[in-house]
Amino acid sequence: MTGEWRGGRHLELPAIGRDRGSAAPCYIRTMLDDVQAVADFYSSRRGRVAVQQLRRHLLRIWPDLAGQAVLGIGHATPFLPLWQKRALLCVDASTGGAGSAAWLARLALRAPAAAPARCLVQDDALPFSDLAFDRVLMIHALESATHAGDMLRAAWHALRSDGRVLIVVPNRTGLWAHSESTPFADGTPYSTGRIERLLARCLFRVERMQGALYVPPTGLRPVLRAGSMLEAAGRYVTPRLAGVLVVEAVKDVYAALPVATTTRRVRIRPVLLPVGGVPASRSGA
Repeated sequence: MTGEWRGGRHLELPAIGRDRGSAAPCYIRTMLDDVQAVADFYSSRRGRVAVQQLRRHLLRIWPDLAGQAVLGIGHATPFLPLWQKRALLCVDASTGGAGSAAWLARLALRAPAAAPARCLVQDDALPFSDLAFDRVLMIHALESATHAGDMLRAAWHALRSDGRVLIVVPNRTGLWAHSESTPFADGTPYSTGRIERLLARCLFRVERMQGALYVPPTGLRPVLRAGSMLEAAGRYVTPRLAGVLVVEAVKDVYAALPVATTTRRVRIRPVLLPVGGVPASRSGA
């Protein structure tokens, strides 16, 4: 049996694909394979280099989140420990679908006691109350969402009035979005203009945007060892070849307020009529 967390309760789920006679649909096994593929990538040498470089960029933007509630959406497991010790609350919300249940159960057995709380959510319906979080980190989420706009609106409601969202999406012109052996090639890559327009439609205001992962998506050890040097040089030499875009946006509360419309005043000029309601010139007397 495998488990799934919902609303603070542990629900038992049937085992998935253990034998040929299993009635589990094929798409559930496919989702499980996708989620496991992301976890396997980050446990590889190339994935560890990617985590190291992405962590540096995230810490430059959010160096300290002491006393704040943080929500990670997608696959934020390697990055939430950056703020776990000083944050008031850290929640790791996986959007991998039904196949993520078994992976979450195995991860919970290996996780330390101080690990972030983990749950399985729908990408367009977060099971949290409004104004519950100060910060939202989205990675491996927006590009693979069924409706990216609905996911951002759900995050908008979960954020407090001054909340901020940090989004990591594959760069359309980068090398990582075209390397099928990495999870950054899954889903829809974004350009700077497209992510800005999407955030504006979902009532977010972009504060900063920068590129990351200038290291080529290769497994060659000499290239991976020079990852920090290549990352620093790529920002100036090949800025358009960044593997991902790191976007920080603030919740635009005023954009959700109705705009006051000005109405044109119509002045009515009174017309005086004689007693009887008919002008004297037309009385026929």
